[in-house]
Amino acid sequence: MKVETAPFDVADYLTDDETIVEYLTAALEDPDPDMFLVAMKTVARARGMTQLAKDSGLGRESLYKALAPGAKPRYETVMKVVRALGVKLHAEVA
Repeated sequence: MKVETAPFDVADYLTDDETIVEYLTAALEDPDPDMFLVAMKTVARARGMTQLAKDSGLGRESLYKALAPGAKPRYETVMKVVRALGVKLHAEVA
C-alpha cells in the first residue's frame, strides 16, 4: 500500500498572533542568525508577502532578498518588517 504525504509548511500553522510571536521568539533564541530571517520570511508568507511589502513600504523583491538565508539586511529593513508584522522585539535578562 502506497502512503501519500503532503509537504509540511509551518506557514500553514501560523494563523494567530500568539503563535507567530512564539515562533519568532524561538527563532531569536537559535544561535544561527539565519533562523530569524527564515522565521520572518515564513511569517511573511503566512500573512501574505504582497500585503507585508505594502505595509512595510518595501518592494516584494526587496523583501524576498532581505529575508533570504545568508542575507545581511539593514537594521532599518528588519524593523520595518517587524513593525509591519505587528510584533515588538524586546530584550530581557537571561
